[in-house]
Amino acid sequence: MVFGTFDILHPGHLDFFRQAKKLGNFLIVSLARENNIRKIKGRKALHSEKQRLMMVEALKIVDKAVLGASEYYIKHIASQKPHIIALGYDQKAFTEDLKEKLIATGLKKIQIVRLKAYKPSKYKTSKLIL
Repeated sequence: MVFGTFDILHPGHLDFFRQAKKLGNFLIVSLARENNIRKIKGRKALHSEKQRLMMVEALKIVDKAVLGASEYYIKHIASQKPHIIALGYDQKAFTEDLKEKLIATGLKKIQIVRLKAYKPSKYKTSKLIL
């Protein structure tokens, strides 16, 4: 399972999905809700939740795309039952104490893996948005 906004899909995102898919045999992509994007990034997404979901669902590598939680993300994770959560190299929102929060909720077996960057000086959404 991976998480992100995925507002402008680019080669960095595709590599992120490839790395995550190699960790298991089923890739769940959870897209950030609009209220959380505003909180984390301080701006709204360029595309609506529905548009971003449709774009990610269209990718062959993605087995399941879902909208993330508006509030309690641990409950959202539990509902999807992932074996592994793959985090981006620069993903900081909601990742602090993630393992401890999962354990406290009884989700002890979920492995957390931090993935490698793919040309971050070129393919980082914040660099692509002018």
